[in-house]
Amino acid sequence: MSRIAYVNGRYVPHREASVHVEDRGYQFADAVYEVVHVHGGRFIDDVPHLDRLERSLREIRIPMPMGREALKGVLREVIRRNRIEEGLLYMQVSRGVARRDHAFPSKPVPPAIVVTVKRIKPYPSSIENWGTTAITYPDQRWARCDIKTVGLLPNVLARQAAKEKGASEAILIAPDGTVTEGAATSFWIVDAKGRLRTRDLGSNILPGCTRRVLVDLMGENGIDFAEEPFTEAELREAKEAFITSATSFVKPILAVDGAKVGDGTPGPVTRKLFDIFARHVHGMRNEPAGRAA
Repeated sequence: MSRIAYVNGRYVPHREASVHVEDRGYQFADAVYEVVHVHGGRFIDDVPHLDRLERSLREIRIPMPMGREALKGVLREVIRRNRIEEGLLYMQVSRGVARRDHAFPSKPVPPAIVVTVKRIKPYPSSIENWGTTAITYPDQRWARCDIKTVGLLPNVLARQAAKEKGASEAILIAPDGTVTEGAATSFWIVDAKGRLRTRDLGSNILPGCTRRVLVDLMGENGIDFAEEPFTEAELREAKEAFITSATSFVKPILAVDGAKVGDGTPGPVTRKLFDIFARHVHGMRNEPAGRAA
């Protein structure tokens, strides 16, 4: 079956989907995006993702392309037309099409929106064989990482460096020697003293939606953690490490720069959080993605 994309008001075959050569997302990375996990034909944590989309758009002064309910209708229709049960839905909103100039268009233009979806492997049934490895890499991104912009060249270079070293993620290290996050994930450690820690939110950190949901779940389950900076040296002494994102869920990091984290297997804290998040995914009562509210 041909994949279907949504482009500026039209559902079109994926192979025919295109944007104008002067779309500002293409020319300036003047755009933001979101990725939502679809499990069992329903959205997982769509509310925080849409909240973050609206915030990112406000921060760079792009209006929503349509109301939230209308947008959810488009997302559901893309899922329905592609008959997706397990997948990743991608949405991107740019400032629109205008004659090339760095400043905003003098006359406002409609924001441009693209929505696509692809199938992925089923949600992991167990943490076994779910772990991965990472490298450390200098954090060379711009100063507003809290905005989920499509300007991802530093992230691309970091991920490519990881790939070339046989790893799947790059853990970014700020100039002051502290850890910020993964190239495309939030990053957590259980430190040498057994404390669960992740970097505090700020303009240099993307407020991860999976992170946000996991924090809520930890609160419900009485699990303590600290949002505070930690150093690369503390990372190398950690007992456990894991990443979170809409595509990684809760994924153990078993080695960093070729050195084992702990004993090189998923630790007890990571296992517990994997199980808690898995129950959240399987037990959600959100409306099915392909069904109207």
